[in-house]
Amino acid sequence: MAADAAVSTAVVFAGFVILWTGQQWVDPAMSLAVAAVILWGSLGLMRESVGMSLMGVPSGIELDQVHEALSELPGVETVHDLHIWPISTTEIALTAHFVAPHVPSTDALLNAARTMLHDRFHIGHCTLQIERIHLDDTRC
Repeated sequence: MAADAAVSTAVVFAGFVILWTGQQWVDPAMSLAVAAVILWGSLGLMRESVGMSLMGVPSGIELDQVHEALSELPGVETVHDLHIWPISTTEIALTAHFVAPHVPSTDALLNAARTMLHDRFHIGHCTLQIERIHLDDTRC
């Protein structure tokens, strides 16, 4: 909405300049300036769209940092099958498997993991699996 308002303001400004000075070149110059601003603004959106279509880890999130943070949760021995991808331009999803053979409460571990992922990495959608032993990945 702010961009639309800025474009409208530029058009009105160009109109007033043409009325006051009679300089017709202001109209195409303002059109080129508006087109440049629109192009500049759309490059970031295009970059995000390509990243989403390739299901890459969103910018601003380091996979190694997330892995380390999950590994440091009380009771977690290892983390594997960690995947992070964008659901939209504002929402991030994660799946991971924890090996936690001695954790007393799986609910407490899941809650701690979800809270940490949300607060520290802004990941709102996570699917976490807790394993008492490391399962063979070839069975799935």
